[in-house]
Amino acid sequence: MTLSPDAEPHDATQAAVLAFWTSRRKQRSKLDDEGKAGGEARGGAHMNGVRDLVAGIFIDAGMPESSIIMEPYLPGYYRPRKRWDLAVRYKGSLVAAIEFKSQVGSVAKNINNRFEEALGTSTDTWAAQIKNGSFGEVPPWLGYVFVLEETKETEKPGKYNTTAIFPVDKAFANLSPNQRYQEMISRFVGDNVYQAGWFITTQSREDGSVTYAEPLATASGRSFRVAVQGRVNLVRSMLD
Repeated sequence: MTLSPDAEPHDATQAAVLAFWTSRRKQRSKLDDEGKAGGEARGGAHMNGVRDLVAGIFIDAGMPESSIIMEPYLPGYYRPRKRWDLAVRYKGSLVAAIEFKSQVGSVAKNINNRFEEALGTSTDTWAAQIKNGSFGEVPPWLGYVFVLEETKETEKPGKYNTTAIFPVDKAFANLSPNQRYQEMISRFVGDNVYQAGWFITTQSREDGSVTYAEPLATASGRSFRVAVQGRVNLVRSMLD
């Protein structure tokens, strides 16, 4: 979907993606190096529009606004605690914890870091539940939301070194970075590492227009909303 510079967004996702780019541009203009050393993400807040959209999805699904907690710490097992981007707590139980990540530029250099962060965060949180029962009788429900800038780099089939001293999964052969992220998130959700995912690709064009797409059916805005509604229904049936 495309939004011209002067047009009004016609859906909530488009508005959140537009806010993502608007925030990055403002942050870049405030940085002395125009964001060259680490990008506009150093300024923070660029994912706030997407985060607020997700908070609204939980509220629409039946959670009170007071249940939404921004940047909470949750207990870990391999470390004392981890700060998540958003959590939903209802009647003393964790309804959900959500991570929000993005990648703009230097995708090939950072894709493994994103994978390791995501896997480590989920593994640590689930271990806290399994080993210590940190979240009580209602087990965790984790979500992963990712925004990727779509460029020539992200769409180019990779020439990654897939050799190892044992056979490597052939599914990763010749994948572009975009496809690698899709495979990663698809497997996260399919293997219940994260209970829901949302993957958005986007472009900010020279004319100021912004586009976005949701190429992964199992991690689209629609599937994410359905998963949230199901989780809220389950928790409320247990606690109300």
